[in-house]
Amino acid sequence: MKYRHRLIAAEISSFARYYDRVVQTEVVDRDDGTLLEGIDAPAKTVADELPSMHDERTARSVVLLNGTLNYHLDIESLLHAIKSKLSRTSRVAVVAYNPYFRMLYRLRRGEIPKTFLTRTSLENLARLTGFEVVRIRPAAYLPWYIPLLSSLVNRVMPTLPLLRWLGLVNVIVLRPIIADDRRPALSVIIPARNERGNIESALQRMPDLRADVEIVFVEGHSTDGTWEEIQRVAARRPDVRALRQSGTGKSDAVRLGFAEARGELLTILDADLTMPPEKLGSFYEAYVAGRADFVNGSRLVYPMEGAAMRFLNHVGNIFFAKALSGVLDMRVGDSLCGTKLVARHDYERFVRWRAAFGEFDPFGDFELLFPAAVLGIGSIDVPVHYRARTYGTTQIRRFRHGLELLRMVVTGFFDIKMGRVP
Repeated sequence: MKYRHRLIAAEISSFARYYDRVVQTEVVDRDDGTLLEGIDAPAKTVADELPSMHDERTARSVVLLNGTLNYHLDIESLLHAIKSKLSRTSRVAVVAYNPYFRMLYRLRRGEIPKTFLTRTSLENLARLTGFEVVRIRPAAYLPWYIPLLSSLVNRVMPTLPLLRWLGLVNVIVLRPIIADDRRPALSVIIPARNERGNIESALQRMPDLRADVEIVFVEGHSTDGTWEEIQRVAARRPDVRALRQSGTGKSDAVRLGFAEARGELLTILDADLTMPPEKLGSFYEAYVAGRADFVNGSRLVYPMEGAAMRFLNHVGNIFFAKALSGVLDMRVGDSLCGTKLVARHDYERFVRWRAAFGEFDPFGDFELLFPAAVLGIGSIDVPVHYRARTYGTTQIRRFRHGLELLRMVVTGFFDIKMGRVP
């Protein structure tokens, strides 16, 4: 396989290996099948006519357009036709030539590319046809003839501002904006350690989502009677389940709750209730309306109540949000808000991705944000009014946990930004 094709295939493989299949369509004459062959995916096929994917609720298919848009004179009609076959879980992977190298491509033999899309024109076409651009990654920088130097250039260039956009091609992921046709069941996971005074209030303040909802408390080594309180409320509420973690930490509690959950959608509510339970409706509706497949809370929009967040914690949250936005090429408003919502079938993909990346997130926020960005799931932030807790004390250890999160950011920089994606 040509070196350039290997780089592009590696970029697509970083998410396609966690999907269920890749279907290439609208193949251009210049395409000899080398790129598709090099992509790591569970199944791959070429289709002259794109099959309907409407019945895919938990499966994910990637539709590959390799150079197609560069040889097409009615991209709007093409994207409309493709979207008519997709489900909300489908993604379109577009390999498009860099418009800044227009003259270089015209020196090639054979048919000359006709259309070069700038980022602005691409985003406009996506909006016109009901898509969202969720990921753009430059690939295949100008080849060098010394293999070691070539490898170094292609690892370093994606990390450099402005220069990173000098790749020969861009790999673009488009998400179709499709609302859910029903209201899927939701599991609300509530990790609780020494939160006895908040258990009853969490249930009383749960909004009516007009859907099947189960509430899963996961208690972790409390000393104030939290476990007994959870058992009390679970005994009189069939929609409440009580789990007790054998491990420690919020991340471990969330993993246990997600593993035992029965709903199609999974969300987290911190038992300290600093994120108002009433706001869960906004997370759920954002998903159902097709705004995104990963919904993240943001506490940094509205003024915070009283001493809801200490100054150093506030500064740390801003730092990590900015750092992750750069590392993941995804706009992250608040990386450490405890409330996030994701489909269970996507979380299962996240678990496979995490096994390759590493499992050392103390809170579980980064290990959800990272794969959501890499896999092109598509995310949106829901602003929440962060409240001061009324019972108990914070479980956060600023410096120890901060160092663990910083380690994840650095690891993400090398594994994701520099192309060592698992």
